[in-house]
Amino acid sequence: MDIHARLSPAAALSCEVCGLMPEPPKARLTLANVAMMLPIELLVHALVVGTHLPYLAKVLVLTVTATVLVIWVAEPSASRVLRSWLHAPALRHRRRLAAAPALWRARTMLRDEPGALQRVTAALAGLDANILSIHVHPVPSGVLDEFVLSAPGDIGERQLVAALQEAGGISSQAWPTTSLAMADGQTRALSLAARIAGAPEELPLAVAELLRARILTPAEAHQGTPDAGTHLKIPTAWHGPITFARPGEPFTPAESARAHRLAELAETVAHRNTACVPPPN
Repeated sequence: MDIHARLSPAAALSCEVCGLMPEPPKARLTLANVAMMLPIELLVHALVVGTHLPYLAKVLVLTVTATVLVIWVAEPSASRVLRSWLHAPALRHRRRLAAAPALWRARTMLRDEPGALQRVTAALAGLDANILSIHVHPVPSGVLDEFVLSAPGDIGERQLVAALQEAGGISSQAWPTTSLAMADGQTRALSLAARIAGAPEELPLAVAELLRARILTPAEAHQGTPDAGTHLKIPTAWHGPITFARPGEPFTPAESARAHRLAELAETVAHRNTACVPPPN
């Protein structure tokens, strides 16, 4: 976030659609209007009272002049000159939200050599990003490290990816995430295995949830050339081959193995359930 956007109330609080500022607190707005109107009222009274106009004329001139000056001068001036003070509570709340830590999921490919992970952790520490969990996927060209990070609110995807790349990472990516990402792959796979044991027909949905992937229809699976490693096909005897897609995020061997084991579990449970069904009389 740009520093001027943090310091300017108009830039920080204006609606992106209509451009209007939020309504300031009534107490602050009242005090601001009084502060701007009081000098105007005193000046108008001093000028009009000293004239030789009739009493009713003085009252009329004071009323009309003060009203016009308040509408055209006092209120706009209060909103402009005292803008920071009027919107101080909203600005403080906005800055607290902007500074609050955000959760990210990041992936980067590293060479399988000493010090590679240390360089990555040092680069992330330079952004005040805290590594909450890490999972290492062995791949043919090295290792694919998957992180769950807690980073300051003003750190975005671009800064995280740049830090990973500068530390020696390859094909680095980052996505905003939630606390659900704290459940590691093994825990998530075991939870889904328990779900499949009770309902083997939910295998496609369980694997899609495990891999954070989309289930492709047979027509989609046969269309075009899949991006390298981003399509995963699981053969099943009773579902037929099921294809999953995750654009921009290739599947790792560990993820493929977990998905295939879940498919084997679903088939075993389905076969056992079928064998237990008594034949019709």
